[in-house]
Amino acid sequence: MAHDDHSAHHVNYLAVFAALCIFTGLSVLFDVLSFENRMITIVLVLAIAVAKAMSVMMFFMHLKFEGNWKFVLLAPTTILAIGLPIALLPDIGVKYYTTLAPQDGVWGAEMEELDAAHHGGGEHSKSEDAHAAPADDHKAPEADAHKA
Repeated sequence: MAHDDHSAHHVNYLAVFAALCIFTGLSVLFDVLSFENRMITIVLVLAIAVAKAMSVMMFFMHLKFEGNWKFVLLAPTTILAIGLPIALLPDIGVKYYTTLAPQDGVWGAEMEELDAAHHGGGEHSKSEDAHAAPADDHKAPEADAHKA
């Protein structure tokens, strides 16, 4: 039988697990500590997250022991990961249209003015709603006679 290239690699998974636990503790510690600049916390926590992701990919997904063919699979994924946000940017990322309803929580006098302008300047009474009942509510007596 041919010699398996992977059999020569022995990984201490408990050491990797311990490193992941330490990384998690550090990221919690950095988040709890109050640095004067919030950006320092963000950079430290993201750096630890990248280190954790690399550890998982290298050891648990066995990418450390694979050949260079993994980059062939990674290239189309990278192109799609970059291209998809660029393709969706005009629809999602760029605000090129205006909304009809205010989206910033302005519901005071401005909304009352818009409502008054929409209803002709007067108050909309409940009696107008009562007169606007749909015609389907009244059954014709002939329909009841045919069912009997």
